[in-house]
Amino acid sequence: MFLTGFAALAVMPLLPTAARELDGVGLYPLVAGAFVAASLLGGVLGGAWADRAGARRPLMAGVVLTVATLLISATSTTIWQLALGRFTDGIAAGLVAVSVNAAIGQSYPDRVRAGALALMSACWIVPSLVGPPLAGLVAAWASWRTVFFGLAVLTAVPAAVAVLLLRGHPARDVPDSGEPAPRPPLLIAFVVSVAAALTQFGVSAWNPIHLLCTGVGLAALVVCAPRLLPRGTWRAARGLPSTVLLRALTSGAYFTLEAFVPLMLTTARRAPEVVTGLAFTGAAIAWACASWSQGRLQDRIARHVMVRAGAGVMAGAVVLAALGTLSAVPAVPAVALAVASMVLAAVGMGWVAPSLTLLSLAHSPADRQGAASGAMQTSQNLGQTTVLALASALFTAAGAVANGRLPAFAGAFVLLLLPVVGAGALAGRARAVPESGDAGGTGGRREGSGSRGAVDAV
Repeated sequence: MFLTGFAALAVMPLLPTAARELDGVGLYPLVAGAFVAASLLGGVLGGAWADRAGARRPLMAGVVLTVATLLISATSTTIWQLALGRFTDGIAAGLVAVSVNAAIGQSYPDRVRAGALALMSACWIVPSLVGPPLAGLVAAWASWRTVFFGLAVLTAVPAAVAVLLLRGHPARDVPDSGEPAPRPPLLIAFVVSVAAALTQFGVSAWNPIHLLCTGVGLAALVVCAPRLLPRGTWRAARGLPSTVLLRALTSGAYFTLEAFVPLMLTTARRAPEVVTGLAFTGAAIAWACASWSQGRLQDRIARHVMVRAGAGVMAGAVVLAALGTLSAVPAVPAVALAVASMVLAAVGMGWVAPSLTLLSLAHSPADRQGAASGAMQTSQNLGQTTVLALASALFTAAGAVANGRLPAFAGAFVLLLLPVVGAGALAGRARAVPESGDAGGTGGRREGSGSRGAVDAV
């Protein structure tokens, strides 16, 4: 997680600069969305792999693939190669994220899972302090390519060490429920990943080719995406389906905000790369601190209440970002508002993300927690793809008719209020204690009155 955080936080602030240098600002939604789309495939693959053979093997595959993807991006000569690098990096990130969550579910007792997730978030603190500012300075001194090459070199040796350490352990050490594991829908996951990337490309412009790509991508998502999620997800059935849906709504809003705020700082407000890097630094620290606080509060605040509170904080962050687009606001205060919006949104996600992960584990038996983690990863990526596509379409349309880029950014930010308000309204349906007579069929577990985490199956 430390390696993942360092690479992610150093790379993200540079993507707008890389897109501008490669003459591909119009395709920036594709570059940002390719990572998200591929993470979906990596999550499905990693979840099924972790349930079948334990979490170690998909984790090894993920860390090795990460090094290769950095080299692909570093050598980009076109925006399409950069998008390919981000796509393969998304597969690697999906493998790593699902493997880590599955390992926590398979190997950690209930009472320490919240602390383990908080520790995973704490792994981002040092990268957040060092990565973005250092990456901004290196990009200003040399180029953004140097950052990618440097990260590949820094990641290669620790990744090799991790592979050697993990290889010596047994493949699987989790109890088997005795039920045959369902075959993972890898072909469906691949189709959905490609459809998501196609949709991101389609909304980057308004012409017949792009509209056709958008239509094909959305049609494939509508047909295939439900097969990757628990039954009842779209109608917010109680238990795991609602938990999965909440991950889609909150992640879609947060990561779309994280994609558009740096783009606004770089293209509309002309802020230096170092400022953008500091925004990511503050957001990562805020996320880690909020995640630590949710672990300390687990005995006093129910998980679904924490999700509702986090969604409310995110709504405030969206309002700040929208205020930063007003032409009447001078440049410096507008930049400050934009940076503050990223930090505040990270506080909300620091409460929401681990709470939803714990709820998903609570609703799943031990030998299906990899699949549950995969469903959460899939939902997160579908939410990011859908919300980012809608915001990008609105951004493109508003930019075509408005005078300047700021009104287009304003429309994209206001749109994000819909998913965060919806998440706050639906949070109660994900609670781990089912109501009397509930027939949601979640197969879930429940929290004790002290909310110490997932305990006996209902």
